[in-house]
Amino acid sequence: MSEEKATCPIVAIDKPGELAFCAFFRRLDGAPEDTIRLFERAGGDYYTAHGDDALFVADAVFKTSSVIKYWAGDSKSNGLPYVSISKLNSIALMRDLLLVKQKRIEIWENDGKASKTFSLGKWASPGNLSSLEDLLFTNNNQITSSPVVLAVKPGIKGEQKIIGLAYTDAATMHVIGVSEFVDNDTFSNFEACYLTQSILIQLSVKECLLPDDESSYESRKLKAILDRCGIVVTKRKKGNFDTKDVEQDLNRLLSGDTSVVAMPQFEMPLAMGATACLIKYLQLLADESNFGQYRLETYDLSQYMRLDAAAIKALNLMPTGTEGSNKTMSLYGLLNQTRTAQGARLLAQWLKQPLMNLNEIEARQNLIQAFSEDTEFRQCVQDECLKRFPDLHRIGKKFIRGKANLQDVIRVYQVVIVLPHLLQTLSDYGGEYQWLIQEMYTEKLKEYISGLARFQEMVETTVDIAAAENHEYIIKADFDEQLQVTKSAKDKLEKQLVPEAERVADELNCEYEKKLKLEQHSQHGWHLRLTKTDAAKIRNKREYIELTTNKSGTLFTTSKLRRLSSEIDDLRGKYDELQVNLVKEIISITAGYFPVFERLNQLVSHLDVIVSLSHVAVHAPIPFVRPKLSKKGEADVFLKASRHPCLEVQDGVSFISNNVEMTAETSKFQIITGPNMGGKSTYIRQIGVIVLMAQIGAFVPCSEASLPIFDAVLCRVGASDSQLKGVSTFMAEMLETASILRAATANSLIIIDELGRGTSTYDGFGLAWAISEHIGQEIGSFCLFATHFHELTAISEKMSFVKNLHVKARTDSKSITLLYKVEEGICDQSFGIHVAELAAFPDAVVRLAKRKADELEDFSAPHEMEQKMAKFSADEIESGNLVVQSFLDEFRKRVQSKSDANWDDSQASRVLEELKAEYGAKIDGNPFLKEMIAGF
Repeated sequence: MSEEKATCPIVAIDKPGELAFCAFFRRLDGAPEDTIRLFERAGGDYYTAHGDDALFVADAVFKTSSVIKYWAGDSKSNGLPYVSISKLNSIALMRDLLLVKQKRIEIWENDGKASKTFSLGKWASPGNLSSLEDLLFTNNNQITSSPVVLAVKPGIKGEQKIIGLAYTDAATMHVIGVSEFVDNDTFSNFEACYLTQSILIQLSVKECLLPDDESSYESRKLKAILDRCGIVVTKRKKGNFDTKDVEQDLNRLLSGDTSVVAMPQFEMPLAMGATACLIKYLQLLADESNFGQYRLETYDLSQYMRLDAAAIKALNLMPTGTEGSNKTMSLYGLLNQTRTAQGARLLAQWLKQPLMNLNEIEARQNLIQAFSEDTEFRQCVQDECLKRFPDLHRIGKKFIRGKANLQDVIRVYQVVIVLPHLLQTLSDYGGEYQWLIQEMYTEKLKEYISGLARFQEMVETTVDIAAAENHEYIIKADFDEQLQVTKSAKDKLEKQLVPEAERVADELNCEYEKKLKLEQHSQHGWHLRLTKTDAAKIRNKREYIELTTNKSGTLFTTSKLRRLSSEIDDLRGKYDELQVNLVKEIISITAGYFPVFERLNQLVSHLDVIVSLSHVAVHAPIPFVRPKLSKKGEADVFLKASRHPCLEVQDGVSFISNNVEMTAETSKFQIITGPNMGGKSTYIRQIGVIVLMAQIGAFVPCSEASLPIFDAVLCRVGASDSQLKGVSTFMAEMLETASILRAATANSLIIIDELGRGTSTYDGFGLAWAISEHIGQEIGSFCLFATHFHELTAISEKMSFVKNLHVKARTDSKSITLLYKVEEGICDQSFGIHVAELAAFPDAVVRLAKRKADELEDFSAPHEMEQKMAKFSADEIESGNLVVQSFLDEFRKRVQSKSDANWDDSQASRVLEELKAEYGAKIDGNPFLKEMIAGF
């Protein structure tokens, strides 16, 4: 975010205006929860925030409280705090609030009559950015995926609990999706199968609408689930979920002539209630441009692999905002070599929606192979064709909403004239998959080019293309007699500009177009610019009118140049007035072509992602390979020389590959042990990443790969508190694990990296064992389980399909060498103390840790201890314990009597020897003590 610590925009308001605004602000109702209010000033040149919002903005933008000022007082106690923010910083703040901090924004606009008169002009939430998207996003600054708003209405039918869902992409404005399903009392389907692993992930849900009913168990339960998933919850009145008007509302919004009553989705009453709330919240009926633009569909959860929220995080699928300039920290950042904004969005969608249809996956693989094998073909499409495509979807929305101008028409026209080159490039491909390139791209392009031929002809006939190259967007003058007269007069005046500039250059003895330049500016019109070093030549000369000075030099004009500029501006204004009706007609005709442009946009984004994935596969440190996939349950997992795609590209990393083999009979469940930092986590996560890449159709970082199609990748990785949500580390771990156990099937891949660390060792081990046994025997999933519970490896004796692996390490008395190789067998120690030594722990701490570890390891052999104890009577054990207690009491007394300054380990050893001699007879006389001491 840009910082302006030194200065803030000056607020142009007098004292009466301050007092009036303060009175107005204090009368306002409190802002909704997690909402920041900004007040527009000077027509949007800058903004102000007040009260608590001012304190928040001061910290978020300026990182200091020194920018806070006060109206109607001189301190927070008797004045209203405020901060002024430039337009640039305001845009950065809004983007951060909506996309990162998950807050809402209200923008209050001034009517221009009085500084105190404001009304709510725009509002936005994480799921609905439509009112601010033109301000927030450009082609060079796009969000990775369009946010989705979800509405949920719970209900009861007989003895069954029913959940109704409706969603839409508030930015796309095309689809309303609905779903309705039976759930249980704990909403486990909603939590495990539909939200955290499906709808939330697959659709990038940012905000959820719920009925405002705190007394309802269902509402409270659903809110808790959404909070855990990091989704913004917006409460709406229960009346908003009423279906009495939904029929007529949908008939106005949906395209086609079929009444919504005849559609199967209308038979889902709870889903229709959620739809009604969605329509009201997004105010879809308030904008007539939405009419006839939607389609209604039932969301099919089964067509994509299920991912839980933990998998998105554990596998680093999407950027988190903490990567800085290193975009390859996430899988999206690594794979995103797209050249268009629409391609980048589609890639994010693919990563969250891995396919389960083998034919569709193989079609993507064939296309990637075609572009991977022909470097010239790939580079031509990527760098010569795709780079020239703007985001047709966002341009199209401007036409639909009536906000487009002639410049937007030209941008669309420029797309049309590029299409023949793209078509020719794709048609020139003569490789193995020529038929597929033709089916997916060239045949469709021919259709689109034919359908847009009249549009191209219209633009070339009516719009001045040559003027557009100079960023002037006008109708051709010969299209209308009055336009021709006006343009001729304007051209005549413009011809006088250069002679005037040359005259001034001669007078000032400056070479024209080198030291003196003729320029045009939106504020100053036509003017002259001198370099700063030559600016002194016009000082104190009345014939030269100085305008301003900036980094590029001093801007000035003359009386004649000012007059010419003014007359040219007047003629340009007249020209715009004359052409306004023609421009409206052209824009209206262009809007009619956007169904074709939308289909073209989908083709371009698909092509962009395919080329991007092939580019990454070829340019990896070791080229990726095409994996062989089989239908669910029909193959084992075999990966030769597998690598983690994100880690292997990091600077200074020489990645060590590992083979992976998981067979249903002998190794479907794998337990991986080994030292901290030895590579266990990387090993299991890279398998998850490879599985996901394979099912989006991408090539994978292996030398050979064979995989089944998985229906889900479910993860339990890492330990993190959610204290603000009232969830401890252990509870968060148990919630994630419970979700996995409910959702997994025999065709799922489960990844568990440590389990049971948030509770006692014995409870943790017991849970790890029980969970492992349940996954192996009851569910039958493929599972990778990394653990420090070495005793867990004994489960392989009970289940034949469990295989023990370990990551290799070499140690001596002073060091540990991590080899990062995964091999068969058990690692019987965790090397934690060795890692502490690597972290430069104090020697005394390390020695104590080793001593205590030895004591605990001896103590942790309960069966052996029980066998020893059984040989002695209760009296022998009791008397022996009394001797030990007496020994320890005496040792403590003698130690405490010594001076701290002179005390050291050698003196402690001497005291122990003395006591051993004194207690020798008692120890030898007790069989229990004698054997216990013999073990030390």
